[in-house]
Amino acid sequence: MTVLVTGGAGYIGSHTVLALAEAGEDVVVIDDLSTGFSAYLPEGVPLFIGDAGDENLLEGVIAQHNIESIIHFAGSVVVPDSMRDPLGYYRNNFTTARNLLNVAVKRGINRFIFSSTAAVYGNPDQVPVPEHAPTRPLSPYGSSKLMTEIMLHDVAAAYGMQYVTLRYFNVAGADPQARIGLATVGATHLLKIAVEAATGQRAKIDVFGTDYPTQDGSCIRDFIHVSDLSQAHRSALAYLRNGGASTTLNCGYGRGYSVLETIDAVRRVSGRSFAVQYAPRRPGDIMTMVADTSRIRGLLDWKPQYEDLETIAAHALAWEDKLYRERHGELRHAASA
Repeated sequence: MTVLVTGGAGYIGSHTVLALAEAGEDVVVIDDLSTGFSAYLPEGVPLFIGDAGDENLLEGVIAQHNIESIIHFAGSVVVPDSMRDPLGYYRNNFTTARNLLNVAVKRGINRFIFSSTAAVYGNPDQVPVPEHAPTRPLSPYGSSKLMTEIMLHDVAAAYGMQYVTLRYFNVAGADPQARIGLATVGATHLLKIAVEAATGQRAKIDVFGTDYPTQDGSCIRDFIHVSDLSQAHRSALAYLRNGGASTTLNCGYGRGYSVLETIDAVRRVSGRSFAVQYAPRRPGDIMTMVADTSRIRGLLDWKPQYEDLETIAAHALAWEDKLYRERHGELRHAASA
C-alpha cells in the first residue's frame, strides 16, 4: 500500500508527503527538483529525480514499490508565465498528466488525486464559487488544468478509476514548526512576496490593479494554509480507499481577503513596514475568487486547523525568517571559506 506523489519535493507536495509519512503511510516521490528540494522530504522517503511524464521511469517506480494510489502535483503554476509560454504549460501540465495516467491504467492503479486550481473558473458569476460553476479559465495555466480534469474524468469512466480533483484557491503559509515551507526563488505567491518584503529581502511589493470594483480596489482571494491543504489530500485518499465516488472539491476556507488586507496582516504580524507600489492590472488575473467549501466539509473527514489569515501569515513569516538566516549564514560561510 504505497502512495506515489509526483512533485512531492515542491511546496504543497512536500507538506503532503510530510503529512502522509507522519500518518504512517509508505510514500515514494518523483520530482525533477526544478522547483522542489530533496532536503524537505522526510527521512526514509525514496526520491526518484526525473520527469513525472517519463513513462519508463514511472513503469519502473510503480513496479518496484507496489504503488496503489497516485497523488499528482507535478506541474507549472505561474499565471503570467503561462501567458508567455503556453506550449510549455500544456506540456508540463497536460501532457505529463496524460503520460502518468497512461501508465496508471496499464498498471491497474485505480485511485488518483489531482492537484487542480480555482483558475479553471475564470471570473466567476457568483461568489462563493461552487464546484458546478461554469469553467472559463483566463490563462493557459487554468486551461491546462481544466483539460487535465476533463481527461481524468474520461479516463476514470473508461477504465474504472476513482479520483478526487482538488481545486486549490490561494495556498499560503508554512509548516507550523517551520520544518518546511515555500523556498522557490522568485516565487509569485502574494504572502511569500509580502514576508520577503517584511524580512528585508525585497525593497517593495507590487500590487497589480487597484481599480477593481472591490472594497479597496484590489483583488480578493481565499487563502488556505498549506498544512490544512495537505490534510485535505490525506482525507481524500481515505475517502477513495473507503469506496468514495469520483468527485471534484474546492479547497479554501470560504472567506475572502483583499490583496491590501493581506499586506496589512503581514505588517501586523511582523511589526515591520515595507513599501507598496501600485501597478496596472495583469492579464489573466481574476478579480474575486472565494470558495464555496460546503462540499469538501461535508464529504471528507477534514477540519481545518489554521483557518485565520494572521496565523497563516505568522507561519509564513517564521519560515521566511528561518530561510533567510540559513541562506545568509551559507553566504557568510562561503565568503569566509
